[in-house]
Amino acid sequence: MKIKRFVIPALLILFLGYSCEKTDPEPDPNEIELTQKGKVLVEADNLFGINLFKEVLQSEEPDENVMISPLSVSLALAMTYNGADGETKEAMEKTLELTGLTVDEINTNYKLLIDALVSVDPKVLLSIANSIWYKHTFPVEQDFLTVNQNYYYAEVSPLDFLDPDAVNIINNWIADKTNDLITKVLERIPADAVMYLINAIYFKGIWKFEFDEAETEEEPFYLSNGTTKDVPMMIQEASVNYLSNDLIQAVELLYGYGNYSMIILLPQYNKTLDDIINELNNENWNSWLGDFHKEEKVVIHLPRFKFEYENLLNDELISMGMGIAFAPYNADFSKINPARQLYISRVIHKSFIEVNEEGTEAAAVTVVEICETTSGVPTYITFNVNRPFLFAIREKDTNTIIFIGRVMEPMDGE
Repeated sequence: MKIKRFVIPALLILFLGYSCEKTDPEPDPNEIELTQKGKVLVEADNLFGINLFKEVLQSEEPDENVMISPLSVSLALAMTYNGADGETKEAMEKTLELTGLTVDEINTNYKLLIDALVSVDPKVLLSIANSIWYKHTFPVEQDFLTVNQNYYYAEVSPLDFLDPDAVNIINNWIADKTNDLITKVLERIPADAVMYLINAIYFKGIWKFEFDEAETEEEPFYLSNGTTKDVPMMIQEASVNYLSNDLIQAVELLYGYGNYSMIILLPQYNKTLDDIINELNNENWNSWLGDFHKEEKVVIHLPRFKFEYENLLNDELISMGMGIAFAPYNADFSKINPARQLYISRVIHKSFIEVNEEGTEAAAVTVVEICETTSGVPTYITFNVNRPFLFAIREKDTNTIIFIGRVMEPMDGE
């Protein structure tokens, strides 16, 4: 069962600045020192995120725009994981690619990662908020709440789920933490719901080199069905990290001081987006990133885009191996409450992105609902994003993927 309140018709543009000449030296990106286990955790998150993204793409119509936040889903499920035991805990470890890490290593390094990501670049606003809402009459193990408060900075709130305003209270928290980009995730609270574990991420990054709006022109974008549509295309000549191989042409566009960037993967003219998706895995992702090199003169054509996306991730997570966590009589969340039979009833994910000449604004929310069981080198290179493409926003020093998406049809928000 899938929830899809989708795409806001509008496509705003994305990118770097037009002039490459700077009188003052730009500061280098700040470094993030991860522990060895922290690096393993980021690698696990990226592997899980890419696998989840591919599962989501399989369940969507081929012409739909899609974006998820691997980090948001990982953090919401990591909090939930602290309440799991037995086979359910093992299944979640395997699905989240956390096998080999202890619970303490997972929690400790997520805390270090959150601290680093939100503070590494003063020119980029990244906020990560977590919360736990539980039915006020439902007893919860204090250790479960404490570990999520201490390591994930989770706000813990008992709430009367029968109160008609309870849905609004939770949705208002989400709206506040996403700067009103995402304002409504929950439509109702089921009678058997006892807990919500929520992650909200908000990102606002200004291109290190902004696009000049005066250079934006209407240009054709070639859709997957063979037709074309004219879209506002941002244009810029810049020095950027660039990659071209038999499969893809790619650029890296920087935000702020350069810690955060957007990677755009464009299929070569004799390839399709599906060809990239078929080859998209953690090993190839890391290999592609390692093959980027600086090109001093790249002419970039990039469409503005803006859309929102919503998905019920149950089917995808079950397919990836977490089925037991969704099984009412088999799930084991005894570390939340040992006396009650609990299970995950829904994992709701909603995202929003707007890309224009100035930069990027994006947000994502993941809601885990817990219920109780009852019954030759040219002089310049042209990078023309005039066909469907993939994109990812990452923190460069840790290689943490914050968002990853597919644009099949740019939609201008203006």
